[in-house]
Amino acid sequence: MTKLLMFLLIAAMLVTGACSQDKPDKKEDLVFVEGGPIKNNKSNYAGQSMSLSSFYIGKYEVTQKEWEEVMGSNPSEFVGDQLPVEMVSWYDVVEYCNRRSIQEGFEPYYNIHKDQKDANNKNDNDHIKWTVTINEGADGYRLPTEAEWEYAASGGQASKGYAYSGSDNADEVSWYWRNAGDQYLSGDWNWPVIENNHNQTKSIGTRKPNELGIYDMSGNVREWCWDWYGDLNSQSGTFRVVKGGGWIGDVSNNEISFRGKFDANGFGPDQGFRVVRGA
Repeated sequence: MTKLLMFLLIAAMLVTGACSQDKPDKKEDLVFVEGGPIKNNKSNYAGQSMSLSSFYIGKYEVTQKEWEEVMGSNPSEFVGDQLPVEMVSWYDVVEYCNRRSIQEGFEPYYNIHKDQKDANNKNDNDHIKWTVTINEGADGYRLPTEAEWEYAASGGQASKGYAYSGSDNADEVSWYWRNAGDQYLSGDWNWPVIENNHNQTKSIGTRKPNELGIYDMSGNVREWCWDWYGDLNSQSGTFRVVKGGGWIGDVSNNEISFRGKFDANGFGPDQGFRVVRGA
């Protein structure tokens, strides 16, 4: 009787374990960011009476392997499983977020209306202009807001006030035009020199992380955010915000406070992203 009881208990545990895998809570590749006020005085949001809610953010930029597992193809200029995906537009990445959410058993965060032009999009060069709204309360993947991005990049409540994400020395934490090729470049920014130096993206996580253990928030690829570019918290605009700088850009672009902008339908070999989920 005792042996039979033990067998039944073990069988029940196996069944329970199998069922729990139907909707895995995939947070092993995410970093928890405890909410609170902005602590880094170099942030654009410093001094504002705001407090962010807690969230999870990608420990790394989304890789080509992760992208291909969800989207079925790889658009990147520089190919490698552990290289960040690039050549992706803002529309591409919100669609990725929803597809990955569905694939992993979460509720999609975005409502994407491809046949409805977004009246808030003022960009005459954007022929796509999908209307994308938020599905409040959904637990799926999404892009960070600009405030969330700066808060996480600056170390959240553990911030040491660095100019770059994890250091005041860009070479410790980021890949940018001087160090992303065959040899370290000096002098002024020069595209032919950069091209001849074979500059490109680098494998994720090969530089020093920031205070929260997040990698590459300065340099490697520029990262899409949810927000319109303009006044902070703009509800419409011509461009979407990109943050962090990339392997092509100058070191100033790697600063946490630097505000980049890009057409939502634009893409390039230095343009990628990382994901966020609610806590």
